Amino acid sequence: MAENIYKERIEKYIDEHREDMLEDIKRLVRINSEKGEEKSGMPFGEGPYKALCEAEDIMRGYGFKVTNYDNYVTTADISDKERCLDILAHLDVVPAGEGWQITTPYEPVVKNGRIYGRGTADDKGPFIAALYAMRAIKELNIPISKNVRLIGGTDEECGSSDIAYYYKKEQEAPMTFSPDGEFPVVNIEKGSLRGHFYADYTVDTDKKIVDFTAGTKVNVVPGKAYATVSGISIQEIEQAAKAAAKVTFVDYICEEKDNGVYITAVGKGAHASTPKEGNNAITALLFLLTTLPFEDNEQIRLVKRLYAMMPHNDSNGIALNVAMSDELSGELTLAFSLLTIREGRIDGTFDSRCPICANEDNVLKVIKDRMAKEGFVFDTDTMRAPHHVSGDSAFVKTLLDKYEEVTGLKGECVSMGGGTYVHNLKNGVAFGASMPGTDNKMHGPDEFAVIEELTDSAKIFALAIAELCR
Repeated sequence: MAENIYKERIEKYIDEHREDMLEDIKRLVRINSEKGEEKSGMPFGEGPYKALCEAEDIMRGYGFKVTNYDNYVTTADISDKERCLDILAHLDVVPAGEGWQITTPYEPVVKNGRIYGRGTADDKGPFIAALYAMRAIKELNIPISKNVRLIGGTDEECGSSDIAYYYKKEQEAPMTFSPDGEFPVVNIEKGSLRGHFYADYTVDTDKKIVDFTAGTKVNVVPGKAYATVSGISIQEIEQAAKAAAKVTFVDYICEEKDNGVYITAVGKGAHASTPKEGNNAITALLFLLTTLPFEDNEQIRLVKRLYAMMPHNDSNGIALNVAMSDELSGELTLAFSLLTIREGRIDGTFDSRCPICANEDNVLKVIKDRMAKEGFVFDTDTMRAPHHVSGDSAFVKTLLDKYEEVTGLKGECVSMGGGTYVHNLKNGVAFGASMPGTDNKMHGPDEFAVIEELTDSAKIFALAIAELCR
């Protein structure tokens, strides 16, 4: 077996190249590759384009054959033989957000066995770990009879149109994994419903919500929310905020401004697939607003109905009557992620990750009917189906075996709420690059990757390549 012959050499190679690997990660992290405005030759803006170019420079520097797919995707091939395995990673990132303390988002810092910075865990660090696995195979001259391709995309965080473009030009490999999840092997990715809704209102009183804004991306639980309230004194609002904080465990900051009292709710951000890891500032601020002494009007009635459908700490859709779970994929989650209230309109979006037992009849239709009953237009008509690859396949069993071999931990298949590039691929799973129990603060402030986990990932990936492509 490949593990008995090459394991020691691969592990020695990765350990010796640890500092080089960290420097290459830093090169990518220093680039703000959040999606921007499309420009000529830059389909997702200047940042993702720069990250793609930097990745190509790194890959060419190690002697890989690099192919650029119109600046949507870049690839590195280990040989020109028949393609056996694709590794899908991405070079774009979510917005930096607020609350960073260890470092600034695009200044990578190594501290206490971790590397901090936006993208270190999602997904620039894992991209480089996969590249170093391929370097080990190539530079150690480990014989493989088939090709492995590393694919670096630039639009994973905003819809994966990049990888859809790529697969219009290329066929799926027989096996694919993405180092954009966690170990051991994620063979189930939940379905998703990104629900958009709105309602129009009129209000003819000074006691009103002048403005409400919160959220940066649909797949991020907001850590802050902001509202301006007129017609109610700052003393009354501060008293209500003090009581609300005991319920929501969120800090409320109140300031007097020309057009009223400006309120900031400070919660905790998180990835929308794991909303319980955060403390949603939208629902916390809505809770406070529902306790203020407004006069009865259409705006306030709608706000109270909205809060009743998605109350604070309800991250499973209980109030919407869509809470459900199954043994394989776990429970439905729901994160209220975007909301604006201004100029006569309430406009919001939530992100729900749905187990295998979910479908349009028992989730989407139920929410649409409830929204209509409460006076809201729910204009989302489709949801994304779950993805499931059998845990009994030879491919998955090999990945689990390599994970066990390097870590000494038991390998087993797990389900994930997040979606990766492999969601629509017949034989695609998420594999790494964080270990069970590690919270990388993905999509939040002070995102980090554990350096030992990245080096272990590179070892695991290399052993998997040696076995799967031999």
